[in-house]
Amino acid sequence: MSGTFRHPEPGTPAVPSGRPEPGTPAVPFGRPEPGTPAVSSGRPGPGTPAVLQPIGRCRVMGVVNVTPDSFSDGGHWIDPQTAVEHGLELIERGADLVDVGGESTRPGAVRIDVEEELARVLPVVRGLAGQGVDVSVDTMRARVAAESLDAGAAVVNDVSGGRADPQMVPLVARTAAPVVLMHWRGHSDRMQDLTQYGDVVTDVVAELREQVQRALEAGVAPERIVVDPGLGFSKTGEQNWSVLADLPAFMELGHPLLVAASRKRFLGELLAGVPGSGRPDGTAGVPGSGRPDGTAGVPDSGRHGGLATADGDGNRPVDDREDATAAITTLAAAAGAWCVRVHDPRPSADAVRVVARLAWEKGGSADE
Repeated sequence: MSGTFRHPEPGTPAVPSGRPEPGTPAVPFGRPEPGTPAVSSGRPGPGTPAVLQPIGRCRVMGVVNVTPDSFSDGGHWIDPQTAVEHGLELIERGADLVDVGGESTRPGAVRIDVEEELARVLPVVRGLAGQGVDVSVDTMRARVAAESLDAGAAVVNDVSGGRADPQMVPLVARTAAPVVLMHWRGHSDRMQDLTQYGDVVTDVVAELREQVQRALEAGVAPERIVVDPGLGFSKTGEQNWSVLADLPAFMELGHPLLVAASRKRFLGELLAGVPGSGRPDGTAGVPGSGRPDGTAGVPDSGRHGGLATADGDGNRPVDDREDATAAITTLAAAAGAWCVRVHDPRPSADAVRVVARLAWEKGGSADE
């Protein structure tokens, strides 16, 4: 097993890395002038990887869950060839990179063994990277990350933020791989028992800062760190909204920001009873919540968690949450997110271009 981090050959990516698309208005990387929506977070340096370089807009990450039990697409892409074909379709639909995961992190999920995770993930990473796709590997295990990097992955996306496997941070430091550090308090079997905060935004920012500091002390270069507030992980539905309402607080950590809200349960709760929710009586939300939108703030799903159909409370079915996901993408892009992680890239790919065009109109300049 090699520890060398390898990128695809120059010129091979299906979607160019580090360069604006033809006709895409250029927008400065980092915070724009006051009053102008940001389009990218963090500040690139000489050693910034191509996948983290500015392209004039927020990036879009497509999702391929090579699992039998993920909440939105569990079992659909378990066959490696089918998963690769789906990843290529995501690129055609506007994804800039594809996130490949082989282990469900929904609440209550039981961990699979490392050999099973490798068997699920590696053929898909290898197949997509071989087609020039920028691939991130969604894993909490250093061994899976290492072998995925050797297979051509460009980014390690660790939902535990380096906490689940003590070898993960040393690995990304040694290989110089870009890494996503997500806010995380515990594994799926107990994470929804860990939703107590003084102030959710203040506490999550502080805990993420600690995770980042540990990575820096281990030798991970600052320009290779991405932060993710962890929507749905050890957070109730109401807490997710609080986090989304203050994304600039996470940008102040000084690293690119990934936002992963796609189709999650808190969106289904919000839309319960709204036309399209599938409730015959048209009633809104969870009885007794006392909230004007009818949502209950119950513990939310994780990245791969939740329900595949409307639940007993009448939440909007998972597949009918795409418009709400695109709305979150718009808000995240306007707040300066580096990337949004979504199941269907097309609506979000359109949204980030609208945000970029408006930012340019309000005073953007060429990327530097």
